[in-house]
Amino acid sequence: MGYHSPMSAIQLIRDPGQLAVLAAPIRQRILEALEEPGSASSVAKRLGLARQKVAYHVRQLEEHGYLRLLREERRRGCTERIVQRSAQYLVASNEVFGRMGIDPQRLQNKFSSEYLIALAGQVAREVGEAQGAAERAGKPLPTLSTQVEIRLRSPQEREAFGQEVVEAVARIAAKYHDAEHPDGRSYRLVMGAYPIRERKKT
Repeated sequence: MGYHSPMSAIQLIRDPGQLAVLAAPIRQRILEALEEPGSASSVAKRLGLARQKVAYHVRQLEEHGYLRLLREERRRGCTERIVQRSAQYLVASNEVFGRMGIDPQRLQNKFSSEYLIALAGQVAREVGEAQGAAERAGKPLPTLSTQVEIRLRSPQEREAFGQEVVEAVARIAAKYHDAEHPDGRSYRLVMGAYPIRERKKT
């Protein structure tokens, strides 16, 4: 039967053509169904669709790297291909949008919502790339993330809070940063704050 590596955590999509493959809702449903291994026949039965129709879309998804072949099984004189989704999560890189993609390096206003969105896109791309490299090397990817929700009384306190956060981060970064150590590894620290919709009290 053979050994198959576990499903990748993240698949980074850079090609607009590859992204266009997912435009059909039926293909999204097939990918959702194939989080666990299955065949065109089993997926067709689960979704209530014709096998031939599902088999066509399965082939397209496999050709574009969204599905991986696990094994082939002989059943009733036919060969069934058992496939599975290639990755648990899909992430679209800004590269698929070309010059229309939002890029933090092209933005001047570091306090704008556009810049924060661009940073979020950069984080998704870089972490996706690092995750793929770590999986290929068979190593875990060390990361750090946290979030906190804070309600500020006024714009003045918002400004004061932001200034304290920036100063604290600069102080801590200066304490631990070492540009010369041969065993060191560079990390990107991204922080952002944005207003959220107030939750209705029950």
